[in-house]
Order: sequence, then C-alpha cells, then structure tokens
Amino acid sequence: MTDHEMLTALNRDYIDSVQNGDVKRFDEILADDFVCTNPDASFIDRAAFLRQTAQPVTIKDLAAHDVSIRIMGDVALIHARTSYRRPDGTAGGGRYRARRGGRWLAVAAHVTRA
Repeated sequence: MTDHEMLTALNRDYIDSVQNGDVKRFDEILADDFVCTNPDASFIDRAAFLRQTAQPVTIKDLAAHDVSIRIMGDVALIHARTSYRRPDGTAGGGRYRARRGGRWLAVAAHVTRA
C-alpha cells in the first residue's frame, strides 16, 4: 500500500470514528502528543479528545469532501470539508486539517463548523 493509500484509509477511519464515537480506533491512530482545536476555538490534548469522543454522537451522515492529501517526506497534511445533519435535521458543515508523521499517526486536528 502506498503512503497516499494508507493516509486515505486512515482519514476514512478518522471520519468514521467521529461519526461512531469510536474511542478504541482513535486510541490506535492518535499520536501520544495529539492536540485538537475544536470549532469553539478550545484547544484540547489527546486525553480530552478521547473523553469528548466518548460523548453521545448527535450528528448524522458525516461525510468528507474535497480531501487533499499532501505528503512531504515523513509528514503529511490532510485538508478536507465535511457535511453532516444536526439533530434537528438541518445541514451542517465544516473543515478540518490533520497532520500525520512517523508511522502515520494523527498529531493534530483543527476543526471548524458552519
């Protein structure tokens, strides 16, 4: 499997893990020093992200679009747009960026929502 194929699969796992609240899978693919900027601009570490992921998922039909994977040696940037349905049925969307390095573990995410 090429690096691009691996990163595509890991990105799909990341999105699926958000939609399904899959803390176990996130535990496998997040680096020890993972950090995330949430849509409300709060900045959390790996442990807080896993706790946040364990909360009941309230959105449906989460999908990634316009995925762009840029590989620069042992570092890659993944940029994408998301769409989803809120609990009241209205559409939502956002953007995210993740960096992966070494054995392709997520080291950072920055999430925005509209």
